[in-house]
Amino acid sequence: MTVIQERDLIDSVADALQFISYYHPLDFIQAVHRAWEREQNPAAKDAMAQILINSRMCAVGHRPLCQDTGIVTVFVEVGMSVRWETERSLDDMINEGVRRAYNHPDNKLRASILNDPAGRRENTRDNTPAVIHTRLVPGSSVSVQVAAKGGGSENKAKLAMLNPSDSIVDWVAETLPTMGAGWCPPGILGIGIGGTAEKAMILAKESLMAPVDIHELRARGPQSRTEELRLEIMDVANRTGIGAQGLGGLTTVLDVKIMDYPTHAASLPVAMIPNCAATRHAHFKLTGEGPALQTPPDITQWPEISWEPGESVRKVNLDTVTREEIHTWMPGDTLLLSGTMLTGRDAAHKRMTQMLEQGEPLPVDLRGKFIYYVGPVDPVRDEAVGPAGPTTATRMDKFTDYILDQTGLAGMIGKAERGPVAVEAIKKHGAVYLMAVGGAAYLVSKAVTKAEVVAFEDLGMEAIYAFTVKDMPVSVAVDSQGESVHVTGPKHWKAQIEEQALELI
Repeated sequence: MTVIQERDLIDSVADALQFISYYHPLDFIQAVHRAWEREQNPAAKDAMAQILINSRMCAVGHRPLCQDTGIVTVFVEVGMSVRWETERSLDDMINEGVRRAYNHPDNKLRASILNDPAGRRENTRDNTPAVIHTRLVPGSSVSVQVAAKGGGSENKAKLAMLNPSDSIVDWVAETLPTMGAGWCPPGILGIGIGGTAEKAMILAKESLMAPVDIHELRARGPQSRTEELRLEIMDVANRTGIGAQGLGGLTTVLDVKIMDYPTHAASLPVAMIPNCAATRHAHFKLTGEGPALQTPPDITQWPEISWEPGESVRKVNLDTVTREEIHTWMPGDTLLLSGTMLTGRDAAHKRMTQMLEQGEPLPVDLRGKFIYYVGPVDPVRDEAVGPAGPTTATRMDKFTDYILDQTGLAGMIGKAERGPVAVEAIKKHGAVYLMAVGGAAYLVSKAVTKAEVVAFEDLGMEAIYAFTVKDMPVSVAVDSQGESVHVTGPKHWKAQIEEQALELI
């Protein structure tokens, strides 16, 4: 009989979560690099270059790949011959590992988990509890798969109860474009087929734990209907032309993973969950011989990519920029921002809106300013701020018209597209929306020279900060006339792919 010590599971979980916070799986990086080499859209190629540079920086500096260090998901298979040396439950041991990982003094991770989700939404401060799936299996070991899933990609999860005669490929082709770019493509699609509604979702999530191997599958040829579906879905996804960060291009999806389960004769449950540019997962097995710690990868296997803004780059002083200058910016323009910007996400926007509606003065003056949608990681050592990449901008769409109207805000910075309501508000008020690359959080943070909380400190990472930045790279995603690159880019590249029969990965 195998005896597993409490500390071995706790230490192994904590180690795995720290490890995946700064090391991408090498197979994922190789897949992004392959897509970068083939990409023909300069904007998408630049975005992937930033992701690759960020990945190498994080691997060397041991800092988070993304400011959203995720909600922890754990799949555990416990051998029925195992005995535990503990008085804690399995969930309590795993959550203690999460707690230690997220409060590690040398690499503190962002606490994003809220209690009372439909009510007060109070931060638990240590990113617990994890979402844990446990199976009892024959054997004398404990096998654990750990992942940290960002909210931007998790929010794009889809479930459909199809008719048995419906086409899964057609459903993916129709559904994927509705997901926008908030999941930070290029990434991996996890597909769960069968079982019941909840089983299909779990299958989709678990499928994302597998390594990238679509190219090997294509080379040897499919040997089952599931493998045929992987290739068919991969092709139909990349023919959408959505591209990196939704800017249009040849690669939207790097791999498609499928897990299935027997289902009712009247049913065809299908779930789809994307993994983002911060794909993070690790696997370990406990055999009673101590903790199972991760082995650092060989950093020399990371591609060495350089990124330089193009010749047409504009340098912008946020402290002196005028409306007239903003109106000259064109969709797709690259800007290097310097000066002072404010930050604010969902909770801050909700509170500001409530204050304005009640006639209360705001604690910050937004007139002529730019607000950055970000919830940064706490700094360590000599950092001004920890990784500070953008969050999904569409969550702020419902606040945009009112905030622009009431405050005189000049512009916003986030990731992915804006919805029609926000685009119309931007056009109406002559404002602008700028896009930073999702998945390049540590790289972006290096442009921040000073950060201080200036309002709503009780909101934790959702407080309003004042950032002083130097040459922070962004691109114009929606100009003051309401033209959006997230509409024009994918449309153009979808047509290019169809008309020229461009070779996809």
